[in-house]
Amino acid sequence: MDNDKLSHLFFSLIYSFQMQTMMSLGKIKNPVTDKSEKDLAAAQMTIDIIDMIKEKTKNNLSEQENKFIDQALADLKLNYVHESSNKEENKEETSKKNKEESKEENK
Repeated sequence: MDNDKLSHLFFSLIYSFQMQTMMSLGKIKNPVTDKSEKDLAAAQMTIDIIDMIKEKTKNNLSEQENKFIDQALADLKLNYVHESSNKEENKEETSKKNKEESKEENK
C-alpha cells in the first residue's frame, strides 16, 4: 500500500475512535439511538486505545499524523476531565439536595 493510502486510513481510524469517544462523553448523539448517552468508562477505554496506538507507532508517523493524534488526544482528555468533573458536581448536588429534603421531613 502506498503512503498516501496508509495515511488516509490512519486519519480515518483515529477520527473514528475520536467520534466514538465523543459519543461516550455525551457530546454528540448516537446515530443509531438518536440520543446523547454518557459512558465515561467506555470513553476512558477508547482514549487509552488511542494512547496505545500513539505509543506503538512512535517514530513511525509523519509530522501531520503526529499532530493529528496529539490534537485528538488533547481534545478528548480535556472533554473527559470536564465531563467527569460534571459527574462529581452532579453527585454532590444530589447528595446535598437529599440531605436538605431529609432535614425538611424530620421537622
